[in-house]
Amino acid sequence: MPVPWFLLSLALGRSPVVLSLERLVGPQDATHCSPGLSCRLWDSDILCLPGDIVPAPGPVLAPTHLQTELVLRCQKETDCDLCLRVAVHLAVHGHWEEPEDEEKFGGAADSGVEEPRNASLQAQVVLSFQAYPTARCVLLEVQVPAALVQFGQSVGSVVYDCFEAALGSEVRIWSYTQPRYEKELNHTQQLPDCRGLEVWNSIPSCWALPWLNVSADGDNVHLVLNVSEEQHFGLSLYWNQVQGPPKPRWHKNLTGPQIITLNHTDLVPCLCIQVWPLEPDSVRTNICPFREDPRAHQNLWQAARLQLLTLQSWLLDAPCSLPAEAALCWRAPGGDPCQPLVPPLSWENVTVDKVLEFPLLKGHPNLCVQVNSSEKLQLQECLWADSLGPLKDDVLLLETRGPQDNRSLCALEPSGCTSLPSKASTLWDDDLGALWACPMDKYIHKRWALVWLACLLFAAALSLILLLKKDHAKGWLRLLKQDVRSGAAARGRAALLLYSADDSGFERLVGALASALCQLPLRVAVDLWSRRELSAQGPVAWFHAQRRQTLQEGGVVVLLFSPGAVALCSEWLQDGVSGPGAHGPHDAFRASLSCVLPDFLQGRAPGSYVGACFDRLLHPDAVPALFRTVPVFTLPSQLPDFLGALQQPRAPRSGRLQERAEQVSRALQPALDSYFHPPGTPAPGRGVGPGAGPGAGDGT
Repeated sequence: MPVPWFLLSLALGRSPVVLSLERLVGPQDATHCSPGLSCRLWDSDILCLPGDIVPAPGPVLAPTHLQTELVLRCQKETDCDLCLRVAVHLAVHGHWEEPEDEEKFGGAADSGVEEPRNASLQAQVVLSFQAYPTARCVLLEVQVPAALVQFGQSVGSVVYDCFEAALGSEVRIWSYTQPRYEKELNHTQQLPDCRGLEVWNSIPSCWALPWLNVSADGDNVHLVLNVSEEQHFGLSLYWNQVQGPPKPRWHKNLTGPQIITLNHTDLVPCLCIQVWPLEPDSVRTNICPFREDPRAHQNLWQAARLQLLTLQSWLLDAPCSLPAEAALCWRAPGGDPCQPLVPPLSWENVTVDKVLEFPLLKGHPNLCVQVNSSEKLQLQECLWADSLGPLKDDVLLLETRGPQDNRSLCALEPSGCTSLPSKASTLWDDDLGALWACPMDKYIHKRWALVWLACLLFAAALSLILLLKKDHAKGWLRLLKQDVRSGAAARGRAALLLYSADDSGFERLVGALASALCQLPLRVAVDLWSRRELSAQGPVAWFHAQRRQTLQEGGVVVLLFSPGAVALCSEWLQDGVSGPGAHGPHDAFRASLSCVLPDFLQGRAPGSYVGACFDRLLHPDAVPALFRTVPVFTLPSQLPDFLGALQQPRAPRSGRLQERAEQVSRALQPALDSYFHPPGTPAPGRGVGPGAGPGAGDGT
C-alpha cells in the first residue's frame, strides 16, 4: 500500500516554505483509485487531442476537481527526482432517457433485455501535462459499479503517480473524458526549487547549486552568491512576463563568491534572478524577490510610457504586467484638470504591449489618455499634441445614445457637462461618432487686435497733444480721470444678448437696442451680427462659444424676454424639450435654453445674467419665476438701473449713468415708435402672449 500523502500549497515567495516529501521507489508510472472503483493506466502515452464537446447519451462520469501533491521518485536513497501526483475526483452527471417505445405504449418494450440503468459506468479520463519544454498525456480507465451510480453524486477519485518536472518550473494540468462531454478542468502548479526542499541532498542536481541571498544597503541592493572559489556558475537578470517569454536584461558567467550591486532605480516587480552551475543538465534556480517591494512598483510606473501608433491606436509600454485601466480625457487650456470622458466612454482594461483603440475618427491636441491603477491616476499623456500642435481653445461636445436610440448632447466645461437639447444632434452627421470639437469664434480675437491698435494710436495722439499744449496738460488729465471713473467699469465689458425672434419687427427693435448699447460702449454679441458664423457652426455651437467667452471674461448674459420667449421658456420648464414652432434656423434663443436653465437651476445665474423686456410689450410678472431670480428690467423706463447692472460687479456707480441712459433712450426711441405705432394695420402677433401690456395689440 502506498504511504498516505498530503496536499501541499506551494506559495514560494521571498521566504520559501521548506517541504518534506514522500518517496516513491521505481521508475514506473502507476494508478490507484477509491474503494469500490476499478482503474488501470494505459501502457503508453496518447495524443493530446481533447476534441469537441458532444451530448451525453445518458449518465456519464465527469471530472469535477483536481488535487496535486509533490513527491520524490527515487532510484536509490540519494538519486531522486521531483514528481507531481494528481488526484482526479469524479461524479455522475446526466440522466437516463425514457425509450420511445416505453413512452408511446406505457410499458417496457422488451422485458427480456437488461435495464441499462442497472449497469456499471465506465470512463476514459485523460490527464494532460505541460511544463516547458515537456508535454505529455496519459489515459486512465475507470469503472464504477451500478451500486455507486447516483445522479449528481461523487463516486470517488483516481490517482496518477506521477509526472516528473524540473525544479522551479510551472506545470499546467488539464483533465477531461474521451469522448468529451463537458469543459475540461485545469490547474496550474508552481514547483519549488532546491531552496524549498528539505531533501535537496537527495536530488543530485541540487548538490552544486550556488546559493543566492538578497540584501539592501541604503539605495542599493546586493546579490550575494555564496559558492566555493573554484565553482563556475551563470547569473542572469530578466523581466518575467505573464504572457510571452522572459525579457533578458543581463547575463554573465562568474567564478567563486560574488557580490553584485544593483541600483534601486533598476528594481521592478518582475525583475528576477536566475543562477545555475556551469555543468551539463544543471538545475537553474529562479528567484523574484521584488514583487512586493514598494520602490519597485514606483519604478515600474516611472518607466511606463504611452506610445501612439496611429491616430486611433496606442499601447502601454512597461517592463512588467500591471493591473490598469485607461480612458480618454479632455484638457482645456488654462491649467484646468483633464476631465475624463466617462461617460459616454468607459474605462478600458489595459494589457502591457497590447494595442488598444478608442472610437475616434481623428485626433485632437486636447485629447489625452489617463491610466489608473487601484483608483489612482498613474499616467496622463496627450498623445496627439506632438503631431497636431499645442492645446486649442475648443469646446468638446459629447453625444450619448440610450437603449431606444435616444440621444443627448452636452458641452464639457470645468464645472461639468452642461446638457443640450436632444434635437441638437441633427446639426451633425449621425455617422461621425460621439465626440465633437467645436472651435471658438475667432472674430473676438480679431476685434481685440483692432482695439489694441486703436489704443496705441490714441496714446500716441494724446502724447503729441500734451507736448504741444503743456498748459492744458492738467485739463486733459482731469478729463481722462473723470472718464475712467465714470465709464471704465462698464467700458469693455462683454454682453451677450439673447432673444426670441418673434417677428422681423422685433428683430429690428433688438438690433436698435444692441447698437445703442455699443455706443456706451459695451462689447455686445448678438446673433443678428454673426449670421455667417451661426450658419457655419449651428446655433448650439455658436451659443456655447459666445456664452463661454462672455462668462470667462467676467461679462454678462442679457435675456430679452418677449411673448415668444416666455412661451418657449414655459415649454422647456414643462416638458424639458422645445416644441415645434415657426422659428427660423438662426434662433439661438431656442438652442440656448438647455444651457441657460442649468445655470439658473444650480444657482450660478446671479451676477452673470440679467433680464429685460420692453414696456407695453410684456409685464415683468409674466417672466417665469425661475428667471426672476436675477433682476428683470423694463425698457426704456428702467434704463438707468439696467445700464448699472451691465457694469462690472465692483465698479462704482457713475454720475453720468442718467446721461447715458438718456442717450440710449434717444437712440432706441425711433425703433420703439416704428414697432408700437407702425403705419397702417398693426403687425400681427404684437402684444399677444402672456403678460402683454394693455394697448400692446391696438397700437395705443
